[in-house]
Amino acid sequence: MKVEGTCKKGFERVAEAFQSNFDAKDEIGASVCLTVGGETVVDLWGGLADPKTNAPWKRDTVSIVFSCTKGATALCAHMLASRRELDLDAPVAELWPEFARRGKEHATARMMLDHSVGVPALRAKVKDDGPYDWSYMTGRLADEEPFWQPGVRNGYHGFTFGWTVGEMVRRASPWCPMPTRRPMP
Repeated sequence: MKVEGTCKKGFERVAEAFQSNFDAKDEIGASVCLTVGGETVVDLWGGLADPKTNAPWKRDTVSIVFSCTKGATALCAHMLASRRELDLDAPVAELWPEFARRGKEHATARMMLDHSVGVPALRAKVKDDGPYDWSYMTGRLADEEPFWQPGVRNGYHGFTFGWTVGEMVRRASPWCPMPTRRPMP
């Protein structure tokens, strides 16, 4: 497949990896755009937007993105950890006391990040606008009994990761005034 677009010097390996998705991994169609310091350094696209009609992927082809905020949320948590604002091995109870109940009393920030905290879903139906209501979702997760003992196994927390890790980030962040926020030793 032909890849189009631009790639600034120093980012050639990104272009090589992108091309490899088509050559070696049977990618159908995709795009990637990287911005560093406000400058677009990679803007590539290629393949087919619709294999049924052979419509090409164009620079402005719209696509669905799944789980992109998980990486950003995890990055925020790791940045806070690197600044000693978030202790990955501390009990979540130190930041989010409401979460530390119903079998989650010994859950750590690390368990939230590595998908082993045991709350990949909610057992009861979520109200229609629930995912748009931060307090509702974090409250529901705090009340949820884990599906397994936190830390003993992993299970992709695809639905809940944003709220579990995001609430830790919110509470640990020095830019978010929280009455329960405690500085790390």
